[in-house]
Amino acid sequence: MNPFELKPKRLESLIVPLSKIPQKPYDKLETSPYTKVRLILAEGTEFEANWNTHQLDRHVYNNEIRRRVAFVRRSEQIQHKMLSSLKPKDENILETTLAYEQLAVDLTAILAKRAKNYVVKQQLDLALLEDFDHLYRFSDLLEMEQGKNFEKYLGDYTEVMPGRPTVAEFRHPNDDIRFAINSCKNDLITNIDVGIIVAAEQQTMNFYMNVGNFYPNDLGRRMFSEIALIEEQHVTGYESLKDPDMTWLECNLMHEYTECYVYYSLYNDESDQNIKALYERIFEQEVCHLHEAADLLKTYEGKSWCEVIPNGNFPELLKFGENKSYIRNVLKDCNLTAVKEGYVNVRDLADNSDYYKYQRLFVGSGEKNPSHKVIEKYIKENGEDLRYEIAPHPIQELRNRKEDNITVGRGKAGFKTSEK
Repeated sequence: MNPFELKPKRLESLIVPLSKIPQKPYDKLETSPYTKVRLILAEGTEFEANWNTHQLDRHVYNNEIRRRVAFVRRSEQIQHKMLSSLKPKDENILETTLAYEQLAVDLTAILAKRAKNYVVKQQLDLALLEDFDHLYRFSDLLEMEQGKNFEKYLGDYTEVMPGRPTVAEFRHPNDDIRFAINSCKNDLITNIDVGIIVAAEQQTMNFYMNVGNFYPNDLGRRMFSEIALIEEQHVTGYESLKDPDMTWLECNLMHEYTECYVYYSLYNDESDQNIKALYERIFEQEVCHLHEAADLLKTYEGKSWCEVIPNGNFPELLKFGENKSYIRNVLKDCNLTAVKEGYVNVRDLADNSDYYKYQRLFVGSGEKNPSHKVIEKYIKENGEDLRYEIAPHPIQELRNRKEDNITVGRGKAGFKTSEK
């Protein structure tokens, strides 16, 4: 499939009447977990496209470019509202959160498994260790506070057990910056995947930032706030991979091409026929957006689309499926952390490293962190934590279900005090 070879619809056809925007919501208990995951990815892709063109507006003088981009952006906004209307009104914040974290875990694993650029793969694997832990903590919070088992929402696709403990994930901002990739020297799928993961993680970060304070009790509010900070770290790491040498119109073209790729993948992967049909409609609209972006690039920079994307044929499509074996292998590196653009075992860091300084200033012992308090409270009430494991945890220190280990992954910062 090459979307550049398709005949696009007229731009005016993108205007959808306000009355046609609401869609039939899915059933939160009967719908496949991966249908929910795909939907969140679609919403994140739309937000990223909108945000990119808003930034473009703020960095160009030409009002004709801004008008043409604004028209497409309005269409993207309508698409986003159609997608968001699929969420049922009886699905609460925490139920939705499990889908967000399942997306973070499985999408990251899928992209890491196929990553050809080692710098990109390292960042994906590091974030995977951390998002995996978030899924575990939110799952226990759901059962503890609402009496709802995560299996109804996650199925048996994704294991639920500790990853790199959230208290260990806080790094000095210096250590979240990566080397930027050169899009001309990387294969198309690498460029696409960087754009996809930025959109997905940014969507998760925004979700926690915007809804966390609506949680009905203080412990949950505090944990959303804590994990939102980690998601911001992930966005910083991922976005620093993006090629800064691309012009605004080249970047616009790449965004639209990535959207076409995502929707075509979602359409081919989706099992819900109602949502599948919507993805098909949006894909057709995105083809129109793509051709408009190509024309903008040609008109105002004198460049053909193939100077940015030499081969317009879609690479291997994105397909969701379980990644347990890969994740278990990555979990063995729970002591890995980032230092500047590199990665090291925390135990090998000097006492005066930025990581240890930041941990001691910001986290302290970690015993008061809400992510720890949630598991500690669950164990106190139930005797052990809540998990779904197909085998013993890959890390010996994380196998004890009667204690939340908050020293793994922290090295010399993983001290305990009498602080309560």
